[in-house]
Amino acid sequence: MSDPETYALYAIHYAFRDTSLRRDLFIGADPHESSPMPIDYYLWAIVNDNRTIVVDTGFNHDEAERRGRKVVRLPREGLAMLGIEAAAVRDVIITHMHYDHAGTLNDFPKATFHIQDLEAAYVTGRQMNHEALRQAFSAEHVCNLVHKLFEGRVAFCDGEAEIAPGVTVHRIGGHTMGMQCVRVLTQRGWVVLASDAAHFYEHMERKVPFPIVWNVEDMLQGYDTLAKLATSQQHIVPGHDPLVRSRYPSLRPDLQGAVIRLDIAPGS
Repeated sequence: MSDPETYALYAIHYAFRDTSLRRDLFIGADPHESSPMPIDYYLWAIVNDNRTIVVDTGFNHDEAERRGRKVVRLPREGLAMLGIEAAAVRDVIITHMHYDHAGTLNDFPKATFHIQDLEAAYVTGRQMNHEALRQAFSAEHVCNLVHKLFEGRVAFCDGEAEIAPGVTVHRIGGHTMGMQCVRVLTQRGWVVLASDAAHFYEHMERKVPFPIVWNVEDMLQGYDTLAKLATSQQHIVPGHDPLVRSRYPSLRPDLQGAVIRLDIAPGS
């Protein structure tokens, strides 16, 4: 691998769901548990003087309406708050193809999309015969990715790959067959964007899996893999936890809770 560079790293909050319950978010949860547990939706931006890399592309208003989510800002609008024009981005990492991570691909007309071999095989293979496995995917998003492939704009990863100096992806599996996390070198060390390898801090801390899962063992092993890749447990960022917005500082006061800095230690 190349000599690593360091990056600024941001989470962009673009949507939320405030009707989810704790019992829906943990395998083995008490079915009578009815306390609310809101879900946040993020994409991420990796930035230095040499390049900008976007991680995941979220969903739009139509998808939000179909699934009962609320869009605060479209992914491209959140990026614009950082001064990033989606139409100019050259590299987008897709952690996995679920509807909330792989919509709005058309807002990135110059991008190459980086995805795991196994994820592409999963979403176009026999597994999608099963409603329980396909319900979190959008056929429209999958077909759109195939169109990008035929345009020569999809790059495939097999396990671990370097996207740029100081930015690597690592297949975790578990949540989907080709679920990958992203490891980024920042001024505070190696930060790991777990994406849906860990939805909430509590999934990692209690080692209790999220119920939308391809392989439970891989999901559980993935929590250990995330810890090995990160400089410390405090360097792992879960994919959907509202606590990210309270633990980490916002980029500026006018962007409170919208654009969050992850290259600064939580609580700073």
